[in-house]
Amino acid sequence: MKRLVFSLVIITVFTLISTAQVLSPYTLGARSDKGLKESAALVKEKLKANGFQVLGEYAPAEDKDRWLIVITSESLLYAAAKTGGLTGFAAALRVALTRESGRVLISYTTPEYWLNAYYRDDFDAVKTLLDPLSGKLEKVMRESGTYSGTVFGSEKGLDVDDLRSYKYMMGMPKFHETKELGEFESYREVIDKVESSLLKGVPDVTKVYSVEIPGKELKLYGFALGGEKGESHFLPIVDISEPKHTAFLPYEFLVMGNEVHMLHGRFRIALSFPDLKMGTFTKIMSSPGDIKDLLESVVE
Repeated sequence: MKRLVFSLVIITVFTLISTAQVLSPYTLGARSDKGLKESAALVKEKLKANGFQVLGEYAPAEDKDRWLIVITSESLLYAAAKTGGLTGFAAALRVALTRESGRVLISYTTPEYWLNAYYRDDFDAVKTLLDPLSGKLEKVMRESGTYSGTVFGSEKGLDVDDLRSYKYMMGMPKFHETKELGEFESYREVIDKVESSLLKGVPDVTKVYSVEIPGKELKLYGFALGGEKGESHFLPIVDISEPKHTAFLPYEFLVMGNEVHMLHGRFRIALSFPDLKMGTFTKIMSSPGDIKDLLESVVE
């Protein structure tokens, strides 16, 4: 009897290990034979029809073969409001269109991957709110082209525990080890400063979107980064595999109370490209600091 019980325990353990959910940063949703502009228009139409709100869009790195759409939904905003704090970074997802090999590939940030990384142990508290997102995005993809549904961006993938405590390697920052870009007297003062700077114009920084989390002093901003130190510099270096990781961008900062935070570049970029070797990352050693300087100029 003891041997039987022991055998059942061993089988259960190995079953749990073998069925552990492994996640990748991106999902190739569909392929389209339409042009980039026409495909983007159709995707936006289907996103809105399936309960998503389009927050903004742009061409990453000013690349004519790339287009990026930032989205949110009631469930994303409600979940961020429920947990608060740095989970405000999880208020938006990204849908990308990239022209590759004569077709337009439509991809998006895999919700389970990014939301586990951003909510960490708080994900279980909002899981029922966020679980339907993947099904809705799949429906959008099926209505936007020839459906694929394959994940990419990490050959082996990362499991939930790895994502909730993610860091690229020893000594690298985790999610909560952010870079503070500024501190003000109040939330209202921060927002006024950001909006005033953007209205006047900030060199090499252009607002792509913003979204405020209801009932919280939280507002997420996403920016296109131009100039010789911006996207056109670091994107071609890190985005070297296919399908392209266009949904990596744009970079964000979060107004949280009277403070402004950005995810450390050595966390945010590594989470977006978890399979890249250190040799590739050394080619953009200056980029985390360059991104910080560009975003900081919005609140100076």
